[in-house]
Amino acid sequence: MGRFQTAAAPPTVAMPKPKPAVAQTPATEKEHERILASYGGTYDDPRLESLVSKTVDRLVAASDRPDQGYKVTILNSGAVNAFALPNGQLYVTRGLLALASDTSELSSVLSHEMAHVLSKHAAMREDQARQAAIVTRVVTDMSNDPDLTALALAKTKLTMASFSRNQEFEADGIGVGISAKAHFDPYGAARFLSAMERNAELKAGKSSLDPRAQDFTSSHPATPERVQNAQTIARQYAAPEGAERDRETYLAAIDNLVYGEDPSEGFVRGRRFLHPKLGFTFQAPDNFTLDNTAQAVIGVRDGGSQAMRFDVVRVPAEQSLGDYLNSGWMEGVEKASTEDITINGFPAASATAKGDQWQFKVYALRFGSDVYRFIFATRQKSTESERNARETVNSFRRLTLDEIQAARPLRIKVITVQPGDTVESLSHRMAGVDHPAERFRVLNGLDRTAQVKVRDRVKIVAD
Repeated sequence: MGRFQTAAAPPTVAMPKPKPAVAQTPATEKEHERILASYGGTYDDPRLESLVSKTVDRLVAASDRPDQGYKVTILNSGAVNAFALPNGQLYVTRGLLALASDTSELSSVLSHEMAHVLSKHAAMREDQARQAAIVTRVVTDMSNDPDLTALALAKTKLTMASFSRNQEFEADGIGVGISAKAHFDPYGAARFLSAMERNAELKAGKSSLDPRAQDFTSSHPATPERVQNAQTIARQYAAPEGAERDRETYLAAIDNLVYGEDPSEGFVRGRRFLHPKLGFTFQAPDNFTLDNTAQAVIGVRDGGSQAMRFDVVRVPAEQSLGDYLNSGWMEGVEKASTEDITINGFPAASATAKGDQWQFKVYALRFGSDVYRFIFATRQKSTESERNARETVNSFRRLTLDEIQAARPLRIKVITVQPGDTVESLSHRMAGVDHPAERFRVLNGLDRTAQVKVRDRVKIVAD
């Protein structure tokens, strides 16, 4: 803005109206911070931000409330999600942007979230979320009750209260209308709802405890009825000739987008957790599923009889690790069980603790200026649970330089289909994903029998 201020505007030019501002309250600021903490912070990409904000501007101009301000934040999370706060703050994850195939699909998500704001659904949901917040506090306090803690261990969840089915249908209806009036293809919503449903089916085999992995379908119930409903509504707007999908611009904007987990924040590969930025790794026991959440790495044994938590804590340099374990952050620690040990050359201490339902084994380990904490919880102490704790802690080590350099994120690459290419051959070029052929189809909006055409632009996942 700065360099234009001195030039007087020629009298004939209408100056663009300033965009309506988004009103901040302490409650929305707190919720904004909570969302950022739970979904990996913001994802900075000027090209994408510009595409998203231009799309929102077009939708606002076409809506019944052009005076309502909106601000969109792109979240650095591979989950497929979008949500709105009552004041018009909208959020979309990079996982959602990777799944969408054109600007009309993106517009369908943004207009759907705008509809929740315009219909005051977001305000109703905020009341429910306040009640849910009391539950999540237990987790973050790492409370002094070991039984609650063990439960919290196994259930670290940030729940966004769900919208009702009726609210979803209503938001779909308003959203498709706004998109159509803004000259986007009104069928974008039906296509994207189908893509989300297929994406959720691919994930269904994996249960996730990570709140960041909770996707759109958990806070916005998605059903085949919604797809049909969105199609029916779109028909009323029978795509005007000028209705845009704007696929080329969209694909150009998401080319090179980070896909899946962002390794700089630490990531899970199978049973191993690696943190290239902090330079360490450890491996969970057999039959454990690891989840990297914003606050901790959580592991749960199949069946739920054992759980583990790994996190970082502040311990003054002059305090011994044994003293820290007995300093009262956890009740039921048996002082006599405390011992100083060394793990792969790092100073450490261990202790046991008892609750009514759970037995605990806790370790603190000094790595550089940080202290890491391992907490193992088991319903029944056994040689297996003891061994699991010991082997996991003993697997903690420094990453090699090669391992750190190899930990690059996966990215979306947009390529042109060449003669001879097929869904199968292109999916073989995908790196680091499960079910590559099915994932390729879902990412590119191809149904189970569709084939690629020469010169089509398609997305693949590459490292």
